[in-house]
Amino acid sequence: MGLANTVTVVAMDEIPERLTTKPSWLIAQLAVHVRRLVFDGFTAAGARGYHYRILAALQEFGPASQAELGRRCRIDRSDVVAAVGELVERGFVDRTPDPDHGRRNRVTLTADGARQLRRMDRVLDQVQDDLLEPLSAEERETLTRLLGRVLARHEPR
Repeated sequence: MGLANTVTVVAMDEIPERLTTKPSWLIAQLAVHVRRLVFDGFTAAGARGYHYRILAALQEFGPASQAELGRRCRIDRSDVVAAVGELVERGFVDRTPDPDHGRRNRVTLTADGARQLRRMDRVLDQVQDDLLEPLSAEERETLTRLLGRVLARHEPR
């Protein structure tokens, strides 16, 4: 018989304190939960996480090559190609040959893509509210700032 791929959910007071007092364990547990929340929200909006990253980068930094998008969004090159292809099919981005580099494509955000990004922003805003509901606005800002500092410390140089 194979092992079931289900986990029985138990209350925090039933989990060993050695786990619940370790930030690494807490972050890992929250990461699983937030991935599900984001996935469900984006699925309901007909989108994917890669789409959001690419649209956000194009909106903030302007047109870019697929390689630039991969670096900025931390997406593998082959996944960028697939995601950009999906975004092109939906009319959210244009992909044209880069006039300055014959073998490179230039990706540009369209007006429909900007609207989709705003829809996805609303989804993520709701996810943040659901995830951080027990915290005050000040605590949310503090948590975000502290997580940013910890992440920055572990970024590749």
